[in-house]
Amino acid sequence: MGRPRAFDQPTAVAAAMNQFWRHGYQATSVRDLTSAMSMTGASLYNAFGDKRSLFRHCLDTYLDTYARRRIAELDASEDPLDGIRSFFDGLVAASLNDRRGCLLVNSAMEIAPWDLEFAELIEASLREIEDGFYRALERIPTGPHHQCSRDTRATARLLLSAVITLRVLARAGGNRDRLGSIARSAVALAEDSQVL
Repeated sequence: MGRPRAFDQPTAVAAAMNQFWRHGYQATSVRDLTSAMSMTGASLYNAFGDKRSLFRHCLDTYLDTYARRRIAELDASEDPLDGIRSFFDGLVAASLNDRRGCLLVNSAMEIAPWDLEFAELIEASLREIEDGFYRALERIPTGPHHQCSRDTRATARLLLSAVITLRVLARAGGNRDRLGSIARSAVALAEDSQVL
């Protein structure tokens, strides 16, 4: 009797994530997933639970691979303005190279309106990005003659809105000039919080 084929979880998760990313949660069937992951339905359920549980796992993997990695780089940047600039430069490049958009943003539009559990998960994930911007903005020094208090949280939310706008426009076929303009405006917003 032959040994069962080894199960490569990262490869299987990447295949499932690609299905959800390309087609959305609703349009991706369990049959689509088992085919993409080279697994039987029973193996999928044993390894990941149902489609919903697998999607949660894929979304968390996506966040670790993309969003959280970018935020970690932003946190580690010596100059927070350079970090924000690099964040948006990388986002524009990624958006132009991959027209699937952002799995998180796609899911916010597709699933969040009708699923409270996923809506809360997506909101928490978007807050992680906002908080990353907030930490970077807080590290930007202000000049000694700075009289009015800056609203760092509001600026962080505007930077998050620029991220979402970029990703939606890229999925809709946005061109380099349009995406670059949005990125430059976001960076300028961060620069404006530095008052000399």
